[in-house]
Amino acid sequence: MKAALGLEDGRYFIGEGFGVEGETTGELVFSTQMTGYMEALTDPSYHGQLLLFTYPLIGNYGVDRENFQNSRVWASGCVVHELCTQPAGKTTLSQFFEEEGLLGITGVDTRHLTISIREEGTVRAGVIVGSDDGEEAVKLARSAPDITTQSLIPEVSCKEPWHMNGSGPKVAVIDLGVKKNILQSLSSRNADLHIFPHDAKPDEILACKPDALFISNGPGDPVQATGAIHAVKELAGQLPVFGICMGNQICGLALGGETQKMKFGHRGANQPVRYKDGRIAISSQNHGFVVMGESLPEGCQVTFTNCNDGTLEGFEDEYLELFCVQFHPEAHAGPHDTEKMYFDMMMRRLI
Repeated sequence: MKAALGLEDGRYFIGEGFGVEGETTGELVFSTQMTGYMEALTDPSYHGQLLLFTYPLIGNYGVDRENFQNSRVWASGCVVHELCTQPAGKTTLSQFFEEEGLLGITGVDTRHLTISIREEGTVRAGVIVGSDDGEEAVKLARSAPDITTQSLIPEVSCKEPWHMNGSGPKVAVIDLGVKKNILQSLSSRNADLHIFPHDAKPDEILACKPDALFISNGPGDPVQATGAIHAVKELAGQLPVFGICMGNQICGLALGGETQKMKFGHRGANQPVRYKDGRIAISSQNHGFVVMGESLPEGCQVTFTNCNDGTLEGFEDEYLELFCVQFHPEAHAGPHDTEKMYFDMMMRRLI
């Protein structure tokens, strides 16, 4: 099938479509990971975004359903340089996209696009599968809403509270689009998990008598997560609070800090972070917003810093027992260093 990718700045790229015919829009972002393309596509944090993979060949091991981070693909569309048609697995990525009614484009210069995004920043984009009308794809891109104006979290959050039984400390999880691996990392440490929707009230959370509060990852601008921000404001100091990715941003906002949209964000499985004691770890990341460290109140300490650009990757407040990281320790990028560092620390404080 013919396909076109249009950008809001007027440029367009012609390639081949895979999946189904149709149109889709989103913020065009890139991820530098070489594997784990299905984990990325099914990560709810990519809701509202067109996901471009910098690695030139995608789909070489087919569709790995065991590592889905959610029951469905949340990325608005997929952009790749070359799509593998004879993978090691039984189902190709193209077949999966067709079965699920998803849209993708292959055969475009992803290296050029990545360099452009790094220099100019993220842009709104549109993909048309079934047509090579680049001008129409540009119009589609310009019609897309800015991601900062969208309320994406209600769509990815659970609708009702639910429970994952465990024999250890009781952890209340506010689901802003939580990844399966986060819940598995907590469950494997025997945490008794009570998962709540994004807008759960503090008294509803306290009703399960939790030992701690955990704020998950999620899509879009963190200021949109008003329910979670309010919950942290009310419960910090009553319960230990932990957060990952957007959870880190929510906690920063709840304490009176500020967040800022990044030029192109951090997305990939090879992001180096420096711990406060000087140790370096390789982390998996997926975020386009960052907490401004200088905006955090007295009592907060920056614990992790990005080695590439110096941005905040984690902070804590010992008095409030609040501990957050911006990266994804559950994703085993190091392969297991930040998972043990964060989740073992969390459980030690609760036992």
